[in-house]
Amino acid sequence: MMSSLMVAGLAAAAPLIALGTERWPGLAPCALCLWQRWPYWVAAGLAAAAALLPERWRVWALRAAGLAVLASGAIAVLHVGVEQGWWPSPLPACLAPPVVAGGSVDDLLRSLNPVPSKPCDEPAYLIPGLPLSMAMMNLIYAAGLAAFVFRQARRRV
Repeated sequence: MMSSLMVAGLAAAAPLIALGTERWPGLAPCALCLWQRWPYWVAAGLAAAAALLPERWRVWALRAAGLAVLASGAIAVLHVGVEQGWWPSPLPACLAPPVVAGGSVDDLLRSLNPVPSKPCDEPAYLIPGLPLSMAMMNLIYAAGLAAFVFRQARRRV
C-alpha cells in the first residue's frame, strides 16, 4: 500500500512541477507540453486506487499506472523529435500562427490561440546552460518512474 501511494505522489509531482515552472520562472508551455501531463494524472489516480484494492488487483493497477507513465514518455519522445527538427508536430496547435500580409490587427488577434503561447519546436530550458529541454527531462523522469513502478509491481507478485 505504501509503495502505491509513493507512486501516486511521484506521478502527481511531474505535472505539478511543470505547472510550477509556468508560474516561476515563467516558462510557457506548448500543446505537446500540456499533453505530456495527462498520463501522469491517470497514473496517479490508478496508483492511488491500487492502495485501496485487494492485493491481487493492486499489481494490475500499478502496472496500468506504469503504462500511463510510459505514455507520457512516448509523448516526450515525440516532443523531443519535434524540438530537434526530426519530424513535424502532428498537432495543429503546435504551429506558430501565420502572419498574413495586408491583414488587419483584428485578423491577427483572431488567429492567435490564447494557450499554448509558443510553438512546440521551440525547446524550453529550465536550467540555463544545461542542454536538456523540459521535454527531455520529462522523458528521463518518465523512464525512471516507469522502471520504479514496474519494479514495485513485480515485488507484489
